[in-house]
Amino acid sequence: MLFAREGWPFIITPIAIGVLLLFIGRGTGLLSAGWVLVVLGLFCLFFFRDPQRVVPVDANLILSPCDGKVMEVTEENGKKVVRVFLSVFNVHLQRSPVEGVVKSVEYRPGKFLPAMNKEAHVVNEQNVITLQTPQGEYVVYQIAGILARRVVSWVKPGDSVAQGQRIGLIKFGSQVDLVLPAATEIRVRVGEKVVGGISVVGAKK
Repeated sequence: MLFAREGWPFIITPIAIGVLLLFIGRGTGLLSAGWVLVVLGLFCLFFFRDPQRVVPVDANLILSPCDGKVMEVTEENGKKVVRVFLSVFNVHLQRSPVEGVVKSVEYRPGKFLPAMNKEAHVVNEQNVITLQTPQGEYVVYQIAGILARRVVSWVKPGDSVAQGQRIGLIKFGSQVDLVLPAATEIRVRVGEKVVGGISVVGAKK
C-alpha cells in the first residue's frame, strides 16, 4: 500500500508525540492524550492511502476522477456535469478521467461550505484542471469542503496525462465535479458509488 506524500506530516507528528506521551505519561492524564494522538495518526495513515489500481484503459470511455458517491448528474452551460461527494473514509486522490493534455490549472480561493450545500461548487476553494482531448475539453474540479482545507494539483499546463493517472489530492472530506462535452453518454446515476480510475461515468460520442 502506498500513501500520498502530503499526508506524512499528519501521520508522523501525532504518532510520534502520542508514543512519547505513552512512555512518559503512565499514571497521568497524558496517557489518554497519547492514545488519542496515536489513533489520530493511524486514521490519517488510512485517509492518505494510495491503493494500486488496474485502470481499464479505453479511449472511448470516461473514468471516474475520484472515489465517492454521485450526488448530482446535470447539465450546465451546454455541458454534462457529474458531481461526486467524498467522505473522510474515501480515497482522496484524483485521477484523470481521460487521456489528454493539461490545458490549464486554475486555483480559486473561496469558502469551506459543506459539500452538500448547493453553493459549495461555486463559492468553495477549488482547483480547476482542464484537459484537452481530440473530442473536446474535460474539466475536473477539486473542491474543498467543511473539513477539506486544501486542494493539491500534481499536474501543470502542458503535461500529457494518461487515463487513470493521479493528478491531485484533496485533504479531508470534499467534492469533485467532472464537466464533460454535451454529447457524452452518462453511465452513472445519483446515489451510485464510484471508484477513481476504475468506474465508468460516461462514454464519448
